[in-house]
Amino acid sequence: MTSGELRKRFLEFFEKRGHKIVPSSSLLPEDDSSVLLTTAGMQQFKLYYTGAKDPVKDFGARRTVSIQKSLRTSDIDEVGDESHLTFFEMLGNFGFGDYFKEDAIKWSWEFITKELGISPERCHVSVFKGDPSTNSGQVVPEDTESIAIWKSLGLGDDKIKKCGREDNFWGPTGDEGPCGPTSEIYVDGVEIWNLVFNQYYCRADKNLEPLKQNGIDTGMGLERLAMISQDAPTIFETDLFEPLIQSIPHKDIENEARAVRIVVDHIRGSVFLIADGILPSNIGAGYILRRLLRRAIRYGKVLDFDKNFLISLAEKVIKMYKEFYPEISIKREDILTVIQKEEEKFYKTLEKGLKELEKTLAAKKEKIISGEDAFHLYESYGFPTELTRELAEERGFNIDESGWETSFKKHREISRAGAEKKFGGHGIATGDRRQATSFKEIDKITRLHTATHLLHQAIHDVLGNEAEVQQRGSDITPERLRFDFAFPRKLTPEELKKIENIVNKKIKLDLPVFSAKMSKEGAIRMGARAFLKDKYPNEVNVYSIGDPDPSKAYSKELCGGPHVARTGEIGEFKIIKEESSSAGIRRIRAVVE
Repeated sequence: MTSGELRKRFLEFFEKRGHKIVPSSSLLPEDDSSVLLTTAGMQQFKLYYTGAKDPVKDFGARRTVSIQKSLRTSDIDEVGDESHLTFFEMLGNFGFGDYFKEDAIKWSWEFITKELGISPERCHVSVFKGDPSTNSGQVVPEDTESIAIWKSLGLGDDKIKKCGREDNFWGPTGDEGPCGPTSEIYVDGVEIWNLVFNQYYCRADKNLEPLKQNGIDTGMGLERLAMISQDAPTIFETDLFEPLIQSIPHKDIENEARAVRIVVDHIRGSVFLIADGILPSNIGAGYILRRLLRRAIRYGKVLDFDKNFLISLAEKVIKMYKEFYPEISIKREDILTVIQKEEEKFYKTLEKGLKELEKTLAAKKEKIISGEDAFHLYESYGFPTELTRELAEERGFNIDESGWETSFKKHREISRAGAEKKFGGHGIATGDRRQATSFKEIDKITRLHTATHLLHQAIHDVLGNEAEVQQRGSDITPERLRFDFAFPRKLTPEELKKIENIVNKKIKLDLPVFSAKMSKEGAIRMGARAFLKDKYPNEVNVYSIGDPDPSKAYSKELCGGPHVARTGEIGEFKIIKEESSSAGIRRIRAVVE
């Protein structure tokens, strides 16, 4: 049975039993800040379990069915074996204070054994055996009700396995939310369907409170179901992966199968992330996308693929999924453009970083890479630490993880020290510690500070004329930056948009930020900008963005710091206001997100 037929049968089966078919939500959660990405089918329904939203009002029913795009990175290092994935499709049926355990169990058994024709002899189930010693001190009882229901369907004790909290108690997604005991269905020893009986609300302190209404939340991975129904040895021999794998030229190298599986898994996830509006970056969901793409590129290099090989694979993914997920066809050009740019950009990083890594490894007498060396690869070359770790392990090396943490903290401490002194004329003085009372605020200020340098240069890029455009002041708080400059008129909306776009482009390029000490006279002669030049000492710090040589850098300024290591750490830059500060002086206020 094809994966397309499995989707169709599942939706129709539950639609006949009063469930409203609901489309998959975005991989970027809309109403759930507790998680970066959608990791389960129930996430879009969390507020219906708590009673905060009314399913009848929104769906016309108290039960729904969906096939949800999902992405998890908790097992990313295991991807490449026969069963682990990052991106997958979750088939699920849901009840909000409507039906409960009996109907959920009977319908799941009917779908597996009758609708799909899988022999009951191939199946067994697991149930929750209870937990008498939870961290909160609460006793969660054994799920005797589910045991009785399974026995009524003809399963004997030999087919019912009792498991603890780790295996048969699900949730919540994020720090808090609905959760409850589960019953799992296995076919040929493979778990394919997890039936969650939401009876509790788990608070942030991990205490459980009974829900006002019981709920049903089931999840069945399409990939595993396809493997079972198609009698495939692994998920990668199903029609969800074979067209991708068959399009990849065979290479007679060690661990080829693992490398191929990583590439096809990661390109599927990347296509769907981009289709949902996520762009590569160094923070949040954008970082996950960047990591998937860069791992795929790295393993493509191992397989000796041509450059831009991901484009053809992405087009095949779009072709395979466009009928059920039309959004990826609509966003086709965006998807291919983003992948091509990231591939071109990372190839340069990869080549430089690999050369530097080879030098580092060759110089080592022992099989240890210092944390300082690993951090240097990231800070100077944009070489992801997880990639350094992966490549090192392949060569029998280990990274001094505590040393890496020390180097990272040292970098942050330098930033903190700079924030507590002065921002090189950017308005945060030592006595103004209330603006930097926490490490989180200092981190935000640091990002805003580097963004101010980019803004300063972008203003010159758009408005030109050094004689007219001159800095007249700056101020940064944890919430926003303010930049004042001499200019005789109000900026047009088009000019402001150009400035904003330039800054965001430099952020997305993930440019390195360098610091060098030199004479003030030499720095000024090299073109470094300086606000209130006379207040700087004869020896100054010059911060250059994009190149260690200030004369070749995009932005260079005399400054006391602190700054991010790379522009990709800044986040999205947004101008929120442009106004007059005084006669002949304009003021821009902006934020980073």
